[in-house]
Amino acid sequence: MSAALLPRSLDDPQAYDIAQALLEGFNRHYRLFRQTSREAKQRFEAADWHGQQRAQRERIEFYDLRVDEAAERLEREFRAAELSRDTWQQAKLHYIGLLIDHHQPELAETFFNSVTTKLLHRSYFRNEFIFVRPAVSTEYIENDEPAATPTYRAYYPERSGSSEGLRETLLRMVDNFQLQREFEDLGRDVEYVLQAFRTQFGDGKVSANFQIQVLSSLFFRNKGAYLVGRVINGFRETGFALPILHTSRDQLVIDTALFGEDELLLLFSFARAYFMVDMEIPSAYVQFLRSLMPRKPRWELYNALGLQKQGKNQFYRDFLYHQRHSSDKFRTAPGIKGMVMLVFDLPSFPFVFKVIKDFYPPQKDTTREQIMSKYLLVKTHDRVGRMADSLEYSNVAFPRHRFEDELIEELRHFCPSLLEEEGDSLIIKHLYIERRMIPLNIYLQEATPEQLKHAVVEYGNAIKDLVSANIFPGDMLWKNFGVTRHGKVVFYDYDEIEYLTDCNFRKVPPPRNEEEEMSGDIWYAVGPKDVFPETFGPFLLGNREVRQVFMEHHADLLEADYWQGRKDRILAGYVHDVFPYDPHKRFRRRPGLGLGSLDAESASLSTSTQLGHNPI
Repeated sequence: MSAALLPRSLDDPQAYDIAQALLEGFNRHYRLFRQTSREAKQRFEAADWHGQQRAQRERIEFYDLRVDEAAERLEREFRAAELSRDTWQQAKLHYIGLLIDHHQPELAETFFNSVTTKLLHRSYFRNEFIFVRPAVSTEYIENDEPAATPTYRAYYPERSGSSEGLRETLLRMVDNFQLQREFEDLGRDVEYVLQAFRTQFGDGKVSANFQIQVLSSLFFRNKGAYLVGRVINGFRETGFALPILHTSRDQLVIDTALFGEDELLLLFSFARAYFMVDMEIPSAYVQFLRSLMPRKPRWELYNALGLQKQGKNQFYRDFLYHQRHSSDKFRTAPGIKGMVMLVFDLPSFPFVFKVIKDFYPPQKDTTREQIMSKYLLVKTHDRVGRMADSLEYSNVAFPRHRFEDELIEELRHFCPSLLEEEGDSLIIKHLYIERRMIPLNIYLQEATPEQLKHAVVEYGNAIKDLVSANIFPGDMLWKNFGVTRHGKVVFYDYDEIEYLTDCNFRKVPPPRNEEEEMSGDIWYAVGPKDVFPETFGPFLLGNREVRQVFMEHHADLLEADYWQGRKDRILAGYVHDVFPYDPHKRFRRRPGLGLGSLDAESASLSTSTQLGHNPI
């Protein structure tokens, strides 16, 4: 804030009270956020998978509820919308003072923004009134209370890193989390981990500075708990994660060991549900994780930790910074144009911007509200590594001169209700932002035979993973899927998704006579939720090479029995396993000991893996 814009003095008695009320609203939010994250450990121990899913959904709603409460309080007690600019400037300065020794200052600043922008006109959306830039450093924040748990624990294997010393260290690391559920055979699992360590690091020289640092909270998501840490050997640092699962007898096992940035990036993918982690100082967790995954931006790590509003705030700061340091123009995104979304991008920025159109073709029987509800469903659902996360924004101001004229005309034609031009700014009242991927239909056109086979197998895997998460994608055309830089196939068109359990999967009834058989029209009744999987083929498999690969690996997707069988299992209460790592990496177990969290499912996964199935 420049000196010229500072208030003359902090003399408004309401300003401090406003700041205090805002901080009380944030503290209540984070207390509830931590409570439900902390309770994830009990739900994991009890194998309460439905409770875990429910808590993950409900936690996403916490933030908006607290923001609404705080805004109502400010309006009720201070008539906030009528306060002067000077009062709001003073309130921000008082708020900064209250955050000096706070353990979550960056989250509290974002909360301040969320409440005030709900109350004030966008002319206030400047650093004098809100936190366009952060004001309080998050570096080296410590909890100085005597009984406080540190962000991470450091372990120093004895005997210069020998197997004996490392084995005892690994046992102590796991034991320190005090999981209230018996391991099937922790000693055996630690031997597997030791073997993985030897494979990863070899028998090279152990430095005097040999240590293992482990974050103090487990990371919980769906049916798994993850121990996350790093191995430091001199100047070399390597991140690792140990997934802990339930066996079919509800004992615990360490399922595998993941090492290095690439495997951790898949674990923390933008296409996966958020973790539940009990954190006193979230910025310290982000800093630790960034040391393991330096290519992953901070905003995405905040998202992965369930702090999606903070991630959204930091992403927007990164976006503004990129705009200042680039000169290319926004354009209509390459590829087949969508029926309900207008999609544009900035070539130098690896994301796309999606705006809901004001009108749709007759075959799209939907509304703006229905489309937004689908995106909310994806936000709150388990995305199983197959649905891209979206960032939702309102009243985004873009520099008008950075837009190609053709894009401006498209926006005016398709989205006039969401477009506002104000001076040199173009304001879009509502949009979604997603990571840019290569559309699968374009990828297949340019793919080598080997790439084509991998992509088609991945496409089928993606659909099967969505099915396991109780999602029917609706429109399964290739253009609605994208290929990530890791070669994963991810779904990103959500306007027709449904819960699998809401669909009625049917076989096409045989024609009753020759006239029906020869007719080009449908001769049978079709309900609004009816799906006929055997009819997918003509729309998807026109290419001979694609059809050959698809039928070899995923012919069951054309059978109603496959879909109905999965639906029946979900309705019976079963929660499917979808692993965020290659099943080939799972530790092999002796007969009778089980293969992790589901013996029968693992056997089928093993078969699928031989066919290239990689459910990450």
